[in-house]
Amino acid sequence: MKIKVLIVDDSALIRSVMTEIINNQPDMEVVGAAPDPLVARELIKQTNPDVLTLDVEMPKMDGLDFLEKLMRLRPMPVVMVSSLTERGSEITMRALELGAVDFVTKPKISIQSGMREYTDLIADKIRAASKARVRARTLPQAGAAGQAALPQLRNPLMSSEKLIIIGASTGGTEAIREFLMQMPSDCPGILITQHMPEGFTKSFAKRLDSLCKIAVIESQGNERVLPGHAYIAPGHSHLTLARSGANYMTKIDQGEPVNRHRPSVDVLFRSAAQFAGKNAVGVILTGMGKDGAAGMLEMKNAGAYNFAQDEASCVVFGMPREAIAVGATHEVGALQALPGMVLGYLATHGMRALRV
Repeated sequence: MKIKVLIVDDSALIRSVMTEIINNQPDMEVVGAAPDPLVARELIKQTNPDVLTLDVEMPKMDGLDFLEKLMRLRPMPVVMVSSLTERGSEITMRALELGAVDFVTKPKISIQSGMREYTDLIADKIRAASKARVRARTLPQAGAAGQAALPQLRNPLMSSEKLIIIGASTGGTEAIREFLMQMPSDCPGILITQHMPEGFTKSFAKRLDSLCKIAVIESQGNERVLPGHAYIAPGHSHLTLARSGANYMTKIDQGEPVNRHRPSVDVLFRSAAQFAGKNAVGVILTGMGKDGAAGMLEMKNAGAYNFAQDEASCVVFGMPREAIAVGATHEVGALQALPGMVLGYLATHGMRALRV
């Protein structure tokens, strides 16, 4: 059975190019193309698609309004098609919060040729979306962190030696949000690689910073890794851990993609294995593919303690499955439980007060 795709975009050119890209894949087909959400609503009833691609900014009905209604009345996998603008990235982040599985970006260059260069990316994201567990969501509220009862740490300040290292892909923006919103203001420094293109990670970090007790920034490189801070890999570069004397530091570089990704989770995890060893706690969250599995195994072999998100709470159980399969993880838990599991481990394994 082929994956049935419905395209919703006000641009006739984009609809045409997306149709060509999708119909050229052996495992998927376009069952309809709509110029606006009102037409899309009728086509959904007629064609019962497996995946819907939705333009971020739509006429007649705002794309977010349509998505919110869709996820409430007929939840289904949605891949947003976004523009590389500040407004486009902010709308995309809200769309992911509302329940969209993932997004692709419209290229800056000639749309027709540029979209064709994106063939593999578009096809991969549609395949991942077709396998996704879709749940309706409500927008988070600032200050809502810390609802669950989390383990109490033995010291009021957490050790500057400990680090939390996180990797995610499809579905990861919301998984990371849920995880970070439960982190206390004095938690260890956190480094994060989320597969996301350039131009979106800054909006992602800004949104998280407004919701969490900890400070969240897009890493620029050469930052000292501090407790109560999270550093997100910029969409154009790998994020790695380094040391300068007694301090942990961030580094970014534009080396070749690893596992077809830049930033790559494997690159971050391997640097944590090298420079943090047993002081690192690894967390691998929802995502398609295997990026992170090999690096997490290196972390484990270096003495790190690793957690994976379980299948039931993942949007796509790809990356965690691969990490579990190679023996890289120590514990597996539901997303809602992972923050408590991580803090519980840290509370009972040699947390020390910060050195002044």
